[in-house]
Amino acid sequence: MTSIRSSTSTEVRWARSEELSGLAAVELAADGLFAEVGITFPPGTTMIEETEDPGRVLVAGDPPIGFAMVGLVDGQLHLDQLAVHPGHGRRGVGGRLLEAVCDHAVSAGLAAVTLTTYRDVSWNAPWYARHGFAVLDPAEWGPELVELVRHERESGIEIAPRVVMRRVL
Repeated sequence: MTSIRSSTSTEVRWARSEELSGLAAVELAADGLFAEVGITFPPGTTMIEETEDPGRVLVAGDPPIGFAMVGLVDGQLHLDQLAVHPGHGRRGVGGRLLEAVCDHAVSAGLAAVTLTTYRDVSWNAPWYARHGFAVLDPAEWGPELVELVRHERESGIEIAPRVVMRRVL
């Protein structure tokens, strides 16, 4: 497999099938940081366990220390989940994964990347804003994005205020 983006410390590449099951541990460890700001997720809400398709998952490291899971929503690339193990945090891994997602969208001829995230958590909406994302007004949401937000609310992950963001490429 070819690398999407690499650095001297952590290569970003497409996941291998056999790596998918181990990514739940990365997601759970990353989700543990939310407890520090009063957000705890309901059991069974790990997103990575929803896919068996390595073509939807970019990973950083070998073995993976972080991942980005993507899909298509309203004809645009949607970042379903970005997680970096806290033991490897604050070293640019998340930024490299995010740029690889945007690079992939461009190479696929897509005009934007969307995501949903917590509005007031420093490593969520403010971090994405520093990486070129802007809050998207609900009037601009397509029908699939409306459904995705509804699903998030019903599944219990909207424990704190959330926003939809978009980066035009």
